[in-house]
Amino acid sequence: MTTSEVHTHPHLRRRIGIGQATAINMSQMCGIGPFITIPAMVVAFGGPQAIMGWVFGALLALCDGLVWAELGAAMPGSGGTYVYLREAFQYRTGRLMPFLFVWTAILFIPLIMSTGVYGFVSYLTYLWPSMTTAESYVVGLVAIVVIVTLLWRRIDSIGRMAQVLWVVMILTLLSVIAAAFTHFDAGQVFTFPPHAFDITRGSFWIGFAGGLTVGVYDYLGYNTTAYLGAEIKQPGRVIPRSIIYAILAMMVVYLAMQVGILGVVDWHEMLDTESQAYSSVASLVLERTLGGTAAKVVTVFILVTAFTSVLAGLLAGSRVPYDAARDGVFFRSFARLHPRHEFPTIGLLTMGVVTAAGFVIGQLTSLTVLIQLLTVVMVLVQALAQIVAVTVLRRRQPDLRRPYKMFLYPLPGILAGLGWLVIYGYADENAPGLHPIELSLLWVVVGAGAFLLWARSKREWPFGPKHIEERYLNADPRLLELDEEDLEPAAPGGDVPAERRA
Repeated sequence: MTTSEVHTHPHLRRRIGIGQATAINMSQMCGIGPFITIPAMVVAFGGPQAIMGWVFGALLALCDGLVWAELGAAMPGSGGTYVYLREAFQYRTGRLMPFLFVWTAILFIPLIMSTGVYGFVSYLTYLWPSMTTAESYVVGLVAIVVIVTLLWRRIDSIGRMAQVLWVVMILTLLSVIAAAFTHFDAGQVFTFPPHAFDITRGSFWIGFAGGLTVGVYDYLGYNTTAYLGAEIKQPGRVIPRSIIYAILAMMVVYLAMQVGILGVVDWHEMLDTESQAYSSVASLVLERTLGGTAAKVVTVFILVTAFTSVLAGLLAGSRVPYDAARDGVFFRSFARLHPRHEFPTIGLLTMGVVTAAGFVIGQLTSLTVLIQLLTVVMVLVQALAQIVAVTVLRRRQPDLRRPYKMFLYPLPGILAGLGWLVIYGYADENAPGLHPIELSLLWVVVGAGAFLLWARSKREWPFGPKHIEERYLNADPRLLELDEEDLEPAAPGGDVPAERRA
């Protein structure tokens, strides 16, 4: 495609720099997460030793983030995991793995976003205590419609908006932390129950796995820029840095919040899931330290933070089926871009609809149910598969351009795999009666069946030949780093340099 053709056909453009990329990651990571899961973390661990959840959650996120960093820098395409699994597993199983990922991601990504809407409504009850059940449903669904409307625009304007909302999010977090430490009681933080650190007890490991699940849920989002790889400037440098910067920064913030809140609200209060200490603990901290007015003001900022997180998540999630649809591995309608604003329209609408469905499910059950069910599905099809993909690609494509290579390879991948297996292995114990392991396996089996039907209709493997396309191995590295300015049309009568043709 020549430069003139690039400007007459809708396409994804590289417009997001390091500042916007890190802000998008952090916005997606935080959101409403810590405000609603700090009490859940205490419940999982059974006391203030819940601080471990944030530390080990950060370590798991960092190890897994290095997997994302290597893959995202080497293959900066739209869709993240879809691209990595397509390139790594095409040699043996054709398009099975990327198909299974899209099959799963189009469900788990918006359902994770629905937890943000769930938290939004939960904190709104602090300002609107008389809200009825019916009104809570209306509020949540309207919020989703507003978010989809805001995303119905060019990516560069969304990047600027994300930076503004990121500032609001950081100020909100800092205000809660500062308020907590003005009335801090260290004695409350370190009053541990008996056997809190007894690793010989089975109950410790069940609580640890449950807390690690909650912790890593709060760190999810460090990979958002990898999903937007086709829209990141200088992706070989920006994607790894945005991931690592975001994880380290949010670890400090989460630890400060957990310790500060424990110093104001007795952890025993949080064990009552019907109490305000459980449903809106940050507002309670502000109320006890700075008064009711300050609590209401900061609660408004918490709502903005929740809104920001869902917006960032749906922005990235809507890009996931785009590359798959262009490859013919998913419904072709998902490859359609808006003719003027150049974003995937069907992907965005679908993510919005599934988010709304997830919000309704959460209202009917609980937030913990959503977290447990979604995490185990993600472990199988995304987390573990990507760890394997790094090794497969290093062996199959040793000459692939890798602007970033995993530090201490393969140790981070091994540690990440062990962490994900702990979460997966204890899922049934932490969600008794729900059988998340069995449901996740069933979902994958159904997806495999759907793949076989699709493959037969398309005469793909195993009903046809494998199509090996090493797209990034053979790509011109200059084209992977071109920014929007590099694709500007030449002046009238001027020549178009070769490196500006896409």
